[in-house]
Amino acid sequence: QVQLVESGGGSVQAGGSLRLSCEVSGSIFSFSALGWYRQAIGRQRELVAQIRRIGSSKYADSVKGRFTISRDNAKNTVYLQMNSLKPEDTAVYYCNGESINPVREYWGQGTQITVSS
Repeated sequence: QVQLVESGGGSVQAGGSLRLSCEVSGSIFSFSALGWYRQAIGRQRELVAQIRRIGSSKYADSVKGRFTISRDNAKNTVYLQMNSLKPEDTAVYYCNGESINPVREYWGQGTQITVSS
């Protein structure tokens, strides 16, 4: 049973930093891509950042230059370093994985990030 387990959420003041972690059960290389999505109240879930198996990454325009996605293959863990946080970053953040075999998506349970002004 594949599981994505997130940690690192919480509350912070604007301008602060947080780091999210997503530990993958099994091998991180069984995923073609791993990433972070977020969903704010009243809004659709949106991609924040994604890192592909080959190492390339992409970001939402709203977080470019502030957020960094990375992974530790030995720990089967993906990270999202969030700096210069803004109130509009407030949302539930979900870890997402696209597995190779079978081809399907997996989601973490979500972790709340609250940024106060």
